[in-house]
Amino acid sequence: MPPQDMDDVLTKLPLRIGAYVPDDLLEDWFAPGTGMNPVSAAALKAAEAYGWRFECEFKYYPNRQEGVFWKWVPAI
Repeated sequence: MPPQDMDDVLTKLPLRIGAYVPDDLLEDWFAPGTGMNPVSAAALKAAEAYGWRFECEFKYYPNRQEGVFWKWVPAI
């Protein structure tokens, strides 16, 4: 489970700004014990669901070994 501070970050996250989380923390927070390298599907699915709780989208970038949460902008 992510720390409470992460809940606060995503709650206050401005539009078009990302919160970047390294893949080792994604595993620790969202699917501990499932292994890593690559990050487990369970961790990515749980991270995506967690992001939606704060109206954030989530995408994992394997080449950067990190996931990104951000608030979607309807139209720019």
